[in-house]
Amino acid sequence: MSVSYDLTTIWAFIIAFAVFAYVVMDGFDLGIGVLFPSFDVGPERDRAMNSIAPVWDGNETWLVLGGGGLMAAFPLAYAVILPATYPLIIAMLLGLVFRGVAFEYRWRDPAHRRFWDAAFSGGSLVAAMAQGMTLGALLQGIEVTGRAYSGSWFDWLTPYTLLTGLGVVAGYALLGSTWLIWKLEGAGQAHARTLAKRAAFATIVLMGAVSLYNIFLNAEYAERWLTAPEIYLAAPVPVLTAIIAVLMVRAIARDQHSKPFWYAIALFFFGMAGLGITMWPYVVPPGITIWDAAAPERSQVFMLVGVSITLPLIIGYTAWAYWVFRGKVSDEGYH
Repeated sequence: MSVSYDLTTIWAFIIAFAVFAYVVMDGFDLGIGVLFPSFDVGPERDRAMNSIAPVWDGNETWLVLGGGGLMAAFPLAYAVILPATYPLIIAMLLGLVFRGVAFEYRWRDPAHRRFWDAAFSGGSLVAAMAQGMTLGALLQGIEVTGRAYSGSWFDWLTPYTLLTGLGVVAGYALLGSTWLIWKLEGAGQAHARTLAKRAAFATIVLMGAVSLYNIFLNAEYAERWLTAPEIYLAAPVPVLTAIIAVLMVRAIARDQHSKPFWYAIALFFFGMAGLGITMWPYVVPPGITIWDAAAPERSQVFMLVGVSITLPLIIGYTAWAYWVFRGKVSDEGYH
């Protein structure tokens, strides 16, 4: 039993890592899509697109790993979460499809570029909002009877999920704008810095609002954050989050290039750590733990062998791609 528990915990952290990698990597190019209407038509939009052109499709690898890993390692959780969030998942996938198609066709069909730009922006916004609302639907709890979802088609639609959806949209906009601060020069960088200030304010406010809402959302959540001894383990997370937020705002306001982006990633990391503290050990609150939802031990061992080979390869080629395209973006591309 102890071996099974150890394996299950390892798989929980593997899925959490894949989700974090997806949120950060695909988050900044979704954020650029969200911000796209604010860019001037012409070179400014082209530079923004060129900054993510070499990496955007590879970023979605992590979504496949996270979703596929959840299905394989925690099949019960997968079987419950999907029926509870089908409309959101469908909306997310359609948004990603529209965004991907628009990304390719805006260069090949300049006569309809305005339409493709709208599809790129709209698809990004829908995907980001759907991801945030899915997170909210999971945190607020999913109604389960036996081993199956027993709620209605629209249980996911609440004020709380709308708040978490807006929080993710703002956070992605922060990642996208700080990425552009790093990758652009001149007027484009100045515009990105202005957008980053607004996105940082919105993200910090919405993170705080979601955190406060969580305390009143579930008595067990409140106990973890407000009672001893749990509070001693949880307290460093909001403190470190506040410090990172201050450093990020200062870095955005000053003439710094890469630091705002790295601080934004750190802000997401501590936000995810807070979510982990809130949910652990539940994979489907309020009643299904990671051990309840786990696949058989042999299946976990078999998959762990494959992941131990493929995960370093994914990290390696991703790091290589970002290293190769590490420069600034001009009208001609990277330099």
